[in-house]
Amino acid sequence: MWYLAQKVLLTFWAFFSSKITFMTSKFSRRDFLKTSGLTLGSAALGFTFPPIDEFSDGVFIRITSNGIDEKGIPVYGKPTDQSDITRMVFRDQILNVYEEVNSGTPGYNPIWYRVWGGFVHRARTQKVQYIYNPIEQSIRKNGQLAEVTIPFTQAFRLVIKDWVRVNRLYYSSVHWVKGVDEGPDGQPWYRILDELSDITYNVPASHLRLISDSEIEPISPNVPFEKKRIEVSLSGQRVTCFEYDKPVFTTMISSGRINSTPGPNGIPTTTPSGVFSIFTKMPSKHMGSGNLAQASDIEAYQLPGVPWTTFIHFEGRNFQGHAFHGTYWHDNFGVPMSSGCINMRSDEAKWLFRWCPPASPASAFDPLTLDKKGSGMPVGVILA
Repeated sequence: MWYLAQKVLLTFWAFFSSKITFMTSKFSRRDFLKTSGLTLGSAALGFTFPPIDEFSDGVFIRITSNGIDEKGIPVYGKPTDQSDITRMVFRDQILNVYEEVNSGTPGYNPIWYRVWGGFVHRARTQKVQYIYNPIEQSIRKNGQLAEVTIPFTQAFRLVIKDWVRVNRLYYSSVHWVKGVDEGPDGQPWYRILDELSDITYNVPASHLRLISDSEIEPISPNVPFEKKRIEVSLSGQRVTCFEYDKPVFTTMISSGRINSTPGPNGIPTTTPSGVFSIFTKMPSKHMGSGNLAQASDIEAYQLPGVPWTTFIHFEGRNFQGHAFHGTYWHDNFGVPMSSGCINMRSDEAKWLFRWCPPASPASAFDPLTLDKKGSGMPVGVILA
């Protein structure tokens, strides 16, 4: 009964999160439960919750996909896909993680999470938190960057007099805040500018953390650009950054899928090899068509707020939109997963964004295009 109560409460939170606003700098899960208990009421749910003190802060994951043929992501009895499946979980379910296990299999990504009923492989999950933020009533004229700090928040757009559901915004995604409005619950909601659709919509202000200018100051700005380079090994699925021929950063990535069928834009999904240069840097990028008619379809190819996007241009080729960027829809680095881009963990993509030229402090982004144009100089080689 205790687990059922916890599961139902978290499910209700996923649907009602856009209606609750918190004013403190950081709320723990216990704080949330105290507040939500006043809002939802155990009687309305048909059972009594255990005492608040029995809840503890912990580790959570979000399921990021509905799996093959929309059948869900399997939970196995043991941390191996050779064991029996105990149940299926689906996109945007939030699960408690009781233990992280390195089972040694599969070799490319051997991490499993012990959850209720068994183990789920981390490939199609995202580690998330519940952090609620102080609300700024005044936003800089040119806008401010902010990141989502809860598993997901539901955005709405005011159309005449009706609030219409649009995109879901996910943990660690980054967005341009352009102002503060009164939301459908009468509380402050940030106004978000979607650079692809060139529209605005709103989310509860406490669900986003404004990013300070100091967080995106350039890294190693005094190192001459000709002394920096990036190398990507497609065979090893690894990126390494060098200063004066010495490695200063390395991590696993996910490059483009090896697939003979082009992606939805007609461009092959494999990542090209060759010399490239920085083309444009965008701290927030909506990838997809920007079609609001698909906003309610969480499986549609709509990825708003892709964080720390560094577009690159290959010598001798037309620009096709390849980029380094943060990734909030999988945790399967070391395996080709993308449609041609170079997927990175969001914090690592942020480091690369700050390190590689051109320097892009907060003041450098064009207020109209929300980007910083590159210098065009060669900065790396992708190795086949």
